[in-house]
Amino acid sequence: MSGVRYDVNEKPSHGLSAALGLQTVAIVVAGIVLVPVIVVRAAGGAAELTAWAIFGALAVSGVTTIVQSRPIGPIGSGYLLFMGTSGAFLAVATTAVELGGLALLATLVVVSSAIEFLLAARLSWLRRVITPTVGGTVVMLIAVAVFDICFKMLATVPEGFDPTSWAGPITAFATFTVVLVISLFGGAKLRLWAPLIGIVSGCMVAGFYGLMDLTPVIEAPWFGLPSAAWPGFDLSFDQRFWLLLPSFVVVTLIGAIETYGDGIAIQRVSARTEHPVDFRSVQGALYADGLGNLLSGLLGTLPNTTYSTSISVVELTGVAARRVGIYGGAVLVALAFSPKLSALLQGVPDPVSGAYVLILVVLVFAHGLRLVSEGGLSYENGLVVCLSFWIGMGFQQQLIFPDHLPSVVRTLVDNGMTSGGLVAIFLTLLIGLKNRSALTTRLVPSTKALPQLQEIIRTKATEMGWDVPAHDRLQLAAEEALLFLIEKEMLVEGRGPMPIIVRCREAEGSVEIEFASGPGAANLEEHLREIDSSGIPTPEDVGLRILRHLANELHHAQFHDRSYLQIRMDSRGLG
Repeated sequence: MSGVRYDVNEKPSHGLSAALGLQTVAIVVAGIVLVPVIVVRAAGGAAELTAWAIFGALAVSGVTTIVQSRPIGPIGSGYLLFMGTSGAFLAVATTAVELGGLALLATLVVVSSAIEFLLAARLSWLRRVITPTVGGTVVMLIAVAVFDICFKMLATVPEGFDPTSWAGPITAFATFTVVLVISLFGGAKLRLWAPLIGIVSGCMVAGFYGLMDLTPVIEAPWFGLPSAAWPGFDLSFDQRFWLLLPSFVVVTLIGAIETYGDGIAIQRVSARTEHPVDFRSVQGALYADGLGNLLSGLLGTLPNTTYSTSISVVELTGVAARRVGIYGGAVLVALAFSPKLSALLQGVPDPVSGAYVLILVVLVFAHGLRLVSEGGLSYENGLVVCLSFWIGMGFQQQLIFPDHLPSVVRTLVDNGMTSGGLVAIFLTLLIGLKNRSALTTRLVPSTKALPQLQEIIRTKATEMGWDVPAHDRLQLAAEEALLFLIEKEMLVEGRGPMPIIVRCREAEGSVEIEFASGPGAANLEEHLREIDSSGIPTPEDVGLRILRHLANELHHAQFHDRSYLQIRMDSRGLG
């Protein structure tokens, strides 16, 4: 893309890399730190626990940002993706800390992190279940669950203050107004700084009313470890653990879906020329996300996730180099060992934090809306979203049969994220069963399989009443796709040929053919772009260019374990 000054594989100077890394840290550090501050404070935790949670959040965010930029084996995307504390865990983490402190939170985070590793390893299998529709619905319900925490904080004032004082509301209003004005009227670069500017402005107003006590900040050393000890684990595995675990699993899945989206988006802004999405890199981003959650649990702090701010920063600066992430991660690790920073951010008054959370909740809800509309709101998707959201809302507000359900079941489903998420997954599976009318066959990776492919194409075209020319076009496209897989993907060094599974189904008046094969070494979308850029095609490539013109849509997704080539065609002629 033309706006890229340094793509992901290039190396800008160390000075430029360090400056951009520090700038991005300044933008994201408030979000990384304030989320654990808000959780521990809302749960009534001591200041020492807050200091430890901040230390762990910064340290894990720094390490995983470096791993995202410079992968270790399959762990890491290889792109500039900053990591930070996940706001999606605000509600469930607050409940965990209220019931069992950081020790219970740590146990739940460690156990639920296994889900993300499993999802990363089997991403190719689960891509039709853990969809943007499911993720977007739960993200919107996350916002609903956090609103209660948010509004309680807006008017909170320190002990000894008049609770009817206008100091809290005015401080919250000032914070929110500054962020809102900058977000609406500021330029693209200024909008990145809106949360930080709003927090600073709110703290200035709070200081005017005497809501801030800077004594702990002045007394705190610049460098050192938090005074609290490691919280350890709660290994009792009692009722509290089992009732909260489903909510943690659901939110972990949603965090993975967000990382999935960020892993795709960062690839689109990190190169000068357009390339098909490398889903192996997306899997690496999910593995690193899982590593971050695991480390967060081991240190007794909130889970982390990729920050979409990374994509905005790359778009604005044109610098996508990995070196920036390495420097930024190192800065975050260094900040973890600064008790003065921890004391400063712990001193942010509740009305300022509440206004920040309100903005965060609004952005989370908007992100959920974008997710559910990503693939288009068909009748089926709309039904999944609306039914799941309102059932989740009903359970969250304890309006659905509150007197008829056993207390154990109510404790589980009264969390709207859990109940709504489970309904969304169930409906998605149900719709998948409805669409299982696809004709499926298993082919050996050889030209001897062409008659089998021709038979399945003929059957589907006949079912749909297509005429002979439409059937011939469909058959030609399917044959060219199969021949590409046989030639380019089945002969990967060190691995024998893997069978190709072909699914042919009707999709809204069109025919969708999916070839599931081994991971392969070549991507058909990328190969077609290379053909176009090289000028005159070779005789071997003529068939592929015909395929590209015949297909209405063509997508080739490669994962570490599988490869999925999809083509979609309708019965209309080429015109």
